[in-house]
Amino acid sequence: MIPDYDKALYYTLWGQWDELLILMVRTNDDLLSKRIEKFLNAYHYSLDEDKIMKSHDQLLYYIDHAMQQDNITTMEV
Repeated sequence: MIPDYDKALYYTLWGQWDELLILMVRTNDDLLSKRIEKFLNAYHYSLDEDKIMKSHDQLLYYIDHAMQQDNITTMEV
């Protein structure tokens, strides 16, 4: 089973917005869901390219952070 963070990273990097939207609804991580929502909202409705890039970067930073925390937890067990 592929963790949500790996899926989110893959979908974000390859521009699979429909899959990212489905992941946003199905994930148990509320912060991941909110970051995806902010990015998709900015991507589809904002005319400000800086806002789109900022929300994209925030999503990627959160995914990276969450993956690191998940790896630490897995190593401790």
